[in-house]
Amino acid sequence: MYAYFWRSLPGPRPVKILLVLILVTAVFLILMEVVFPWVAAQLPHTDVTV
Repeated sequence: MYAYFWRSLPGPRPVKILLVLILVTAVFLILMEVVFPWVAAQLPHTDVTV
């Protein structure tokens, strides 16, 4: 599967490495800014009573 993604990226090896770094960074930022906060709001641990 990773080989398919690597082959589908355009350009020589340095360009592919740069594209992979950009894509990984974008996925990380989307997870941290959108997905994880939404999931945290859905979890029941926010209703804590002591």
